Amino acid sequence: MSFKIELEVGLPKGLYTDSKRLQQVLKNLLSNAFKFTERGEVKLRVEVVREGWSLEINSLTSSATVLAFSVSDTGIGISAEKHRVIFEAFQQADGSTSRKYGGTGLGLSISREIANLLGGEIKLTSRPGEGSKFTLYLPQTYQESRIMNDSESGTGKQTPQLPAAISSPLPAPNFNLPIAPYPSPVIADDRENVDPGDRVLLIIEDDVNFARILLDMAREQDFKGLVALRSDIGLAMAREFKPTAIMLDLNLPVMDGWTVLDRLKHDPTTRHIPVHIVSVEEGRQRSLQLGAIAYLQKPVSGEALSKALTDIKGFVERPVKNLLVVEDDETQRLSIVDLIGNHDVSTTAVGSGAEALATLRSRRFDCVVLDLGLPDMTGFELIEQIKQDASLKTLPIIIYTGKELTRAEETQLKRMAETIIVKDVRSPERLLDETALFLHRVQADLPQPKREMLEQLYQTDATLAGKKVLIVDDDMRNIFALTSLLERHKMEIVFAENGRQGIATLQNTPGINIVLMDVMMPEMDGYETMQAIRNMPQFASLPMIALTAKAMKGDREKCIEAGASDYITKPVDTEQLLSLLRVWLYR
Repeated sequence: MSFKIELEVGLPKGLYTDSKRLQQVLKNLLSNAFKFTERGEVKLRVEVVREGWSLEINSLTSSATVLAFSVSDTGIGISAEKHRVIFEAFQQADGSTSRKYGGTGLGLSISREIANLLGGEIKLTSRPGEGSKFTLYLPQTYQESRIMNDSESGTGKQTPQLPAAISSPLPAPNFNLPIAPYPSPVIADDRENVDPGDRVLLIIEDDVNFARILLDMAREQDFKGLVALRSDIGLAMAREFKPTAIMLDLNLPVMDGWTVLDRLKHDPTTRHIPVHIVSVEEGRQRSLQLGAIAYLQKPVSGEALSKALTDIKGFVERPVKNLLVVEDDETQRLSIVDLIGNHDVSTTAVGSGAEALATLRSRRFDCVVLDLGLPDMTGFELIEQIKQDASLKTLPIIIYTGKELTRAEETQLKRMAETIIVKDVRSPERLLDETALFLHRVQADLPQPKREMLEQLYQTDATLAGKKVLIVDDDMRNIFALTSLLERHKMEIVFAENGRQGIATLQNTPGINIVLMDVMMPEMDGYETMQAIRNMPQFASLPMIALTAKAMKGDREKCIEAGASDYITKPVDTEQLLSLLRVWLYR
């Protein structure tokens, strides 16, 4: 038996739908085709069609372009009288074939429901002994994002509950047709006209009017503009398009901007992209420490936005970034230059505070590495003088010192500098990583030994390592899965199997930094448990992340009202969970 994939010539550049759900349907159709085909072939064909679907399906009839995904086989086929019931509880032909091949349960029923939610339908043509052909019709751009979480998008509609993923041994089909995991744009941006080498600005902003203003201004600066009105869509677009730069709001639906920034900066493929924060929320120092290139607080003038875009344009057009190293020990200076140096960074090294100030005023730098022990002034004094210069106020400063800091000194430095690295056996890797972050270096372009240094460093997340997390869940399978994940990041785990036990564990276990709270538990559910915890003064500010299997209208608000700091749905997206942990542990 052979398997073929045929893509019609002239397919559109992209398909705007829910990629996971589309793959779920196709994997199910392919799994069935392979199961009931002993010889011959199975074929998947993707093409643009102008007919074939039911005319009463408005989302297809009104669509400018309809795509057909046809899965055909040369298997045993299905008799005409079985066509109507086959989508209810699928068995091929009769009970004997079901016993021989194994039924697919509710697979086709689920697939049909998903097709409806995607704005399409599934049609069947088949005869016994001649094989079967299942065709999934989808609009290229589905306007009603009913498969999205409407409780987060603010539409007020209740989101239909989609079934869990269908089990299938097949990998996801590999198409050359891009499948965008987001709906069509509300604002007509440039996503269909992005070519290699274009200067592209991604705008992640839920205020439609402000997003339009940013898009127009970006085009005036010769950027092509992309717009995402939700954080999850913005994150998906950042990973697909790899924009030249990103303008990011902090108050967003689904995930806040801090979580988006964290996920961008922890993904090696997007870490180098300059992110400019534009938000009503105060957070200048924090955003710069997390790797943002700049920060503007709303309300903001047109002149300030224009300057921000000009600065971004100037930054991305400079292929070589400038680093200043301030270190009085010559051997250490040479070591740092050797560690950082590459074709994309020009490093200048000086040995005193006076030299550092003179050098900073003579040319533009993108980052400073500073030792605290200087011959003519302390590092604290040098930082204060740097920050007094308006042109240097946002210059990232990395403290790289062997000095043992007092608590007061560490607190002072955290207000003044982006990162503090105390010299030890792992400090060179951390220095390479932090300078790469603030210089916006493309990790894939680094020499192989330096890439390996960073990969080894990323195996331990400093923000998570050593932190104690309490997991409250009545399902031991969930506890085991979460424990396995978090222990890989050197976190210490304690757990409880119900709400009352969770409260007792929290009261009797010192040093718990964060709680993961399942919502659906018998007797005392997660809402009651979180409310009880919040009523205890000692836990008033303890971060708690609610975990729920639901994604319905009002769930997030209900969790927050009960005392949750944040919210994540099951099955848990591990990247999002780790990001939420980093964001809340940072605070």
